[in-house]
Amino acid sequence: MSALKILRIAAWVAVAIAAGIWIGFSGILPGTGRVQQPVATGVAAIGGPFELTSHKGETYNNARLAGKPYLVFFGFTHCPDICPTTLFELTDLMSKLGPAADRLTPLFITVDPERDTQELLASYMTSFDARIVALRGSQAQTDAAVKAFAAYYRKVPIEGGSYTMDHTAGVILMNAEGQLAGTLDMHEPRETVLTKLRRLVGA
Repeated sequence: MSALKILRIAAWVAVAIAAGIWIGFSGILPGTGRVQQPVATGVAAIGGPFELTSHKGETYNNARLAGKPYLVFFGFTHCPDICPTTLFELTDLMSKLGPAADRLTPLFITVDPERDTQELLASYMTSFDARIVALRGSQAQTDAAVKAFAAYYRKVPIEGGSYTMDHTAGVILMNAEGQLAGTLDMHEPRETVLTKLRRLVGA
């Protein structure tokens, strides 16, 4: 056999070996031990652990809320329009749900614990449905709750040395398993909003 032919055979063997190694590590063949990437489930990571205090002095956390659907709305008492409007809307919706509303816990979480004391929240909530629970916490607890629901807030300075708060304005729907069930936009048709709430409470 000529030296040239031997060289060609050696070259093809080397190519075949390299190809085999590449296939093995690429995971094309079954049983290669290649770890597959996790497949997305479509369930948003919302509803993590949090602990806050209500306007009545009670402790509320994700464990206490387990087994019952609830709503989460972030805001603050010094809000000039969006927050009180949303709370009045929720009050009206709770009324329209009738007895089914008792199977729902609406939460109003302040993003301004510096000004929203328990006493101020207790006074503020007298204007709305008594089943709506206002919650507050330390700055760290507030941040943990905001993170748990993938929300947002930011202090915005205004004239005179005061400030307002920019924050997530939608209402978050959580099912009895503590999983995200959707959101409410108060600009939606009223019947659409009611349908979402009836579905949430199983009415």
